[in-house]
Amino acid sequence: MSDSTPEVNAAGIARLAGVGRAAVSNWRRRYPHFPKPVGGTETSPAFSLPEVESWLREQGKLAEVPLRERVWQQLESDPEGTPAALARAGEQLLRHAAEPQTGPLAELAGELGAEAAYAFLLNRYFDANPRQFTLTPPETAALMAALAGPADSVLDPACGSGELLAAAGAGGGEPADVHGQELDPVLARLAALRLTLRGAADHAAVHIRTEDALRTGPGAGPAVDVVLCHPPFNERNWGYDELAYDPRWEYGLPARTESELAWVQHALAWLRPGGTAVLLMPPAAASRRTGRRIRAALLRRGTLRAVIALPAGAAPPHSLPLHLWVLRKPDGTAPPDPRLLVVDTSTRYQAEGREPLPWPELQHTVLTAWRSFDQDGTAPEEPGVSGALAVIDLLDDDVDLAPARHLPPAAGQGGADALTETRDELDRTLRRTLDLAPSAAAPARTPAAPRWSVTTIGELARGGALEVRAGGADAEPAVTQVGDVVLPALGRGAAYVVTPERAGETLGKPLYLLRPDPGALNPWFMAGFLRSTANTRQASSYASTASRLDVRRLQLPRLPLTEQRRYGEHFRQLAAFEAALRLAGELGERLTQGMYDGLSDGTVTPG
Repeated sequence: MSDSTPEVNAAGIARLAGVGRAAVSNWRRRYPHFPKPVGGTETSPAFSLPEVESWLREQGKLAEVPLRERVWQQLESDPEGTPAALARAGEQLLRHAAEPQTGPLAELAGELGAEAAYAFLLNRYFDANPRQFTLTPPETAALMAALAGPADSVLDPACGSGELLAAAGAGGGEPADVHGQELDPVLARLAALRLTLRGAADHAAVHIRTEDALRTGPGAGPAVDVVLCHPPFNERNWGYDELAYDPRWEYGLPARTESELAWVQHALAWLRPGGTAVLLMPPAAASRRTGRRIRAALLRRGTLRAVIALPAGAAPPHSLPLHLWVLRKPDGTAPPDPRLLVVDTSTRYQAEGREPLPWPELQHTVLTAWRSFDQDGTAPEEPGVSGALAVIDLLDDDVDLAPARHLPPAAGQGGADALTETRDELDRTLRRTLDLAPSAAAPARTPAAPRWSVTTIGELARGGALEVRAGGADAEPAVTQVGDVVLPALGRGAAYVVTPERAGETLGKPLYLLRPDPGALNPWFMAGFLRSTANTRQASSYASTASRLDVRRLQLPRLPLTEQRRYGEHFRQLAAFEAALRLAGELGERLTQGMYDGLSDGTVTPG
């Protein structure tokens, strides 16, 4: 790592001291002996890390910083930039494997292992820059690797930072030689270091090339057993004009708007006969009319073996229920299989509320169906979930391969017994809603006159009473803690207090996070007054069709903490009443739809 003096920004100082960034701003104003900026900009200054640590230690404000945090701060503050520091760190860890090094990074490698230490630093970098990178989540990568099966050689032609290639070597079998193509030279270098650190233990060869995969082609490279790929979606400049006569388009020239089908054929061109490719695809690729001829050719040749619909949230873009395509390159010795496996996990395995996807159950369903189909051509015929389709039935004018279109609908969930349970839960929820309904409060004695003086969120932030964070910012992502108050930046959506069930979420855009000092502000009091119609109206701008909230103009009464708690308790009860109303509505919708489905499929009869 660099010998230059490391620097740290206000967020890093806050982590060192275990405080919010508002407190750091307050120290800069209050203490003339606070270290002066040595770089950065006027709005985002940088400070000498040794000077800051010395000042915090003298003031008794230096928190016990974990080893991981110290290593990360040193990388983040490197004057050449974090990517360059990460690359040097990877090279140092490789040297550490051969000859033990000294320093914080070597200590971290001794604690976690060189590979795990580097994976932690990479993940920290990617988490801090979520908009710059499209990463394949580890669960999705593991499922793709399991579908492909063991292999001696694996390629990812859009390897990014190497998630899929790392998953291919995590199955515990014989180590595989890994090959990667990546257009971004920074990512290519980081991926090579990450996979080389893994290969240092597995004795596997790593070959990562910085190149545009589609424009480069397989060339003279060796064929591989497996291709895993999460290609970029909806590319227009993928090389349509200059690659019109490329020999890879064995199944047809992809349309300019069908870059994903170019990646499919690129993957097939790299495979040895009988090799397997697993690609993560947008759902539109299974049904767009512009790609129907290529889909038909893939089916007729027996190359496309399975289309698997995943739930929304399985991989970015998280709003789409993406598909996995499993392909096998024909070896010319066997006739094309006349069937296609389709699996739909998009509805059965949706995440409940904000819970994560149930990956163990999802993976079991997918792998059970695929392994059965791959072994003997049969698959569990489960309505709404899986089935083997005759290819001849798919070769119509659309060649629509979306699993949901071809699988018979599942029977009503649980039949009459489940509907009875829902009805009973709805009854209990409605009764609880009545119990929680607020009683009429006594009117204020002088409603026309102001009852208190007010302050603004901006003033409270400047005074260190709370911290204001914006979701989706370029800096370190805001992660919610119990007692935070979250509110939308657009419109008049409701502010809410973060409870233990919602702690640990990464704040998205467009949201604001307010983190109050519990010794100065009660979060329920804050959230309640921030929901006032008059408050949001005076802090909103209507320059466009949607109003935008200037969070720093929102107002709060100046009340002692005991009085804040009294108001806060009333607001907390209102939030519980609102949640019960919402649950009652959801249960009512579930009961209604369940009755429609049950009466229609015969699992419920009129009684």
